[in-house]
Amino acid sequence: MNSIINDIEVIKSETTKINTVDFSNLKFGKTFSDHMLECDYKDGKWQAPKVVPYAGITLQPSAKIFHYGQSVFEGMKAYKDVDGQVWLFRPLENFKRLNISSKRLAIPELPESYFMEGLKALLEVDKDWIPKSEGSSLYIRPYIFATGEGFHASPADAYKFLICTAPSGSYFSGKVKVLIEEKYSRSANGGVGFAKAGGNYAGQFYPTQLAIDKGYQQVIWTDDNTHEYIEEAGAMNIFIRINDTLITAPTSDRILDGITRKSIIDLAKSENIPVEVRKISVHEVVEAAKNGTLKEMFGAGTAAVISPISGFGYKDEDFDLPELEDTYADHLKKRITDIQTNKTEDPFGWRYKI
Repeated sequence: MNSIINDIEVIKSETTKINTVDFSNLKFGKTFSDHMLECDYKDGKWQAPKVVPYAGITLQPSAKIFHYGQSVFEGMKAYKDVDGQVWLFRPLENFKRLNISSKRLAIPELPESYFMEGLKALLEVDKDWIPKSEGSSLYIRPYIFATGEGFHASPADAYKFLICTAPSGSYFSGKVKVLIEEKYSRSANGGVGFAKAGGNYAGQFYPTQLAIDKGYQQVIWTDDNTHEYIEEAGAMNIFIRINDTLITAPTSDRILDGITRKSIIDLAKSENIPVEVRKISVHEVVEAAKNGTLKEMFGAGTAAVISPISGFGYKDEDFDLPELEDTYADHLKKRITDIQTNKTEDPFGWRYKI
């Protein structure tokens, strides 16, 4: 059955999988909703997007995504409040960053209306897939990849933009133990570290597995040149609390401009929590751990919101962080999630109603 929502053509699925899903036991990103948004770039322009049934796609073996890796993505969430209203969190920031990433990988930038109106139409069709239980949400994955064909090392002439959604529970549970990386780099000056490019994450998997083999759950990335400065934690931005001051690295060619990161900085400042956006050395963190002034470390990102770190390893030595009752991590996570789920006022204008 075809219809139009927000000027977007909707082709409804003839069946639904929703009755087979255990919404009380959702793993992150493993169950997919009935529909997706699809939009193709060809003949020099983006074609009209449409909502279609979630299904496989067919690509030629010569599609350039397989050979030259032109692929960028975003991560977002939709939430339902107690009244069943649907909310997004700072979606225009995701749209802007998707185009920033696309530009860096020579992918044509997407019109805002295609992204926003397409997303709203998709959520309207699949609104029953948005879970209501505490800590759950509908994870949203917008992404663009090269479909144009050819073995020549050059940008493709055709691309596909999709938005797929997955009802999900919490991304992480409990605290994680991390290893400060001394050899491998996540990204380099002049590179694509600031973009959400698929290859950035592929390059992380091997060093992360080496850390897992040593008994850690994640890697803290350091700068590519000296490995002396803290940059990110796994696939997340990182915050470090020394005494009562919250410190995070400045964004750069190497560091993603995280939306959760920006929100934490603004929230902390609004509550008079001292915040410093500056380079922080591994030496400073190790010394703070030794003298007892290191209070907290946590990752920040869309999937987990905030992921507390229980301890870290560096140069064959482990350091445990103190067990605190009132942590910045818990407080700031609650502030953000309360805004996201319409449980509290939103003085920043971050919440976006569907």
